[in-house]
Amino acid sequence: MFALVSPEKINLPAGSVVRLPATWQEYQCLSERRGDGSIPRIKYRNGEVLLMSPLPVHGKDANLIADIVKAILDQDGREYDAFTPVTMTLPEESGIEPDYCFYIDNWQAVCGKKRIDWQNDPPPDLVIEIDVTSYSDVEDYLAYQVPEVWLLKKQQLLIYQLQGTKYQLQTQSLYFPGFNLQNAIARCIEIAYQRNTSAAIRDLKQQLANS
Repeated sequence: MFALVSPEKINLPAGSVVRLPATWQEYQCLSERRGDGSIPRIKYRNGEVLLMSPLPVHGKDANLIADIVKAILDQDGREYDAFTPVTMTLPEESGIEPDYCFYIDNWQAVCGKKRIDWQNDPPPDLVIEIDVTSYSDVEDYLAYQVPEVWLLKKQQLLIYQLQGTKYQLQTQSLYFPGFNLQNAIARCIEIAYQRNTSAAIRDLKQQLANS
C-alpha cells in the first residue's frame, strides 16, 4: 500500500511516517480534512508537516503507561486531569498531538475547561510519548514549556525534564520522586505482553497497596 496525502484524502499504511514541507495554513487544512479522528497523527514544526499512522503496539503502550500513572496517583490520593487525544497548537509555530498528557500540579488551572488556550493556560505537567517509528521528539514540547516528557522507546522509559532552554535526561520523575518507575514499567510491560494490560495494572495496584 502506498502513502497518499492530498487536500482531498489522507491514506497512510500502518507504521509509516511522511514528512512534507508545509505552511501553517496547509497544516490546518490537513487537520480539518482528518476530522474528529486521531489517525493519522499530524504535527507541524519549522515549516513542515509530519504525518504518522501508528501501529497497534503504539496505542497499547500509550494506554499502559497512562494507566500506570493513574494507578500511582490514585494510590497516593492525588488529584489530576488527563487528556487524550489532544492537539496542542501555537499559531504559525507549532502543532503537536501527545499520546497522553497529565495535569498534576496544575490540574486546577484546567478544571472544567472544554478548551485549553495553549498561549495563556499552563502546559500539561507531564506528557507521554511512545516512539515506535522515530516520529516522536521531546524538543517538540520546548515551545510549550512542558516540565516533563516521558519517551517510551524500545519499551524503555526515558524521562526528560525541562532545564532552562533544553530537555535533560533524568533518572527520577518530578512527580514521583523516590518511586522506581523503571522497574514498575518494566514489570507491567512484561505482564501486559505475556497476558494483557488489565493483568499488568492489577499487579501494579497490588504491589502499591503492599508497599
